[in-house]
Amino acid sequence: MQPVEPIVWTQEGVVMLDQRRLPGEVVYHTYTDYRHVAGAIKDMVIRGAPAIGVAAAMGAALGARQSHAQTIPELRAEFLQICDVLAKTRPTAVDLFWALARMRRKFDAEVAKANPAAAGALPRIREALVEEALAVHRERREQDEAIGHFGAALMPRDGRVMTQCNAGALATGGIGTALGVIRVAVREGHKLEILVPETRPYLQGARLTAWELHQEGIPLKLITDNMVGHTLKTGKIGAIVVGADRIAANGDTANKIGTYPMAVLAREHDVPFYVAAPLSTLDLSIPNGEHIPIEQRPQEEVTHLRGVRIAPDVAAENPAFDVTPAKFIAAIITERGVARAPFTETLAKLAQEPAG
Repeated sequence: MQPVEPIVWTQEGVVMLDQRRLPGEVVYHTYTDYRHVAGAIKDMVIRGAPAIGVAAAMGAALGARQSHAQTIPELRAEFLQICDVLAKTRPTAVDLFWALARMRRKFDAEVAKANPAAAGALPRIREALVEEALAVHRERREQDEAIGHFGAALMPRDGRVMTQCNAGALATGGIGTALGVIRVAVREGHKLEILVPETRPYLQGARLTAWELHQEGIPLKLITDNMVGHTLKTGKIGAIVVGADRIAANGDTANKIGTYPMAVLAREHDVPFYVAAPLSTLDLSIPNGEHIPIEQRPQEEVTHLRGVRIAPDVAAENPAFDVTPAKFIAAIITERGVARAPFTETLAKLAQEPAG
């Protein structure tokens, strides 16, 4: 079975699988306005750093295609506003900003070679932006396959692997990063059982990762978040592989809340802890994890479950991410290879290598 498609570009608009409704319902929405794409990102119809980047690129292209601008300066001003709206949706995942910066560069490149007086200048710019968004999506698929190839070699041939949150097809638009590693390993004959923590409070592990693995017949066991330490101590886990939302220059990694204590426990129990992510998730502009902004989500996600109150009327904290220091990470798996400590050197080297 092929991994699910969480986002697709069509002539009618951007089609997204509503991940809030899984696993109970498989519902797709078609977004015909870039502001609605922005809303879908903010409200977690689509989530996962690479998939957010794809959605942002498609949203920018959609906005430019629907613009009523009559001149290149008018289109430029409107396009910058479109990108600004999309950039304000979620602060932690750097792929969002990477994708929008790429779309702005494409816009500038097309303007530089356009003849402003030519009748077809604006349509060509708009079409080029659509093509760029489709290229972002296509490259995501290719990167996932490469990450999966490099990561599969690090997985046990026969054993149990733990992950965190959802870093699968739903999070990337390809086969996934962490789940891509698992998928390729299984494809290559590894006999794995996947341990999936529920990932409170949004339950991405229980609702999404378990659903993806179950759909493909990959053996799994769902556990609660507070079983992670016990499972690492007694469960004979061969490896942990997780995704990432932003990686600092020194290898400090932001991922879904709960990843940091999992990495600490992995070190205590001699379980290798791997991060799988495309190089677009690497933010070389920040030296370490202290500079990564942590999104604070609504407290109702903690005090309520699917609209039902599960706690008294009290204040709640809800940071969406935590930062795992690089010292707890055995390796970072990218589409260009595997980086190990010292990450400041190895990640910078991979980032400088030519693509392909």
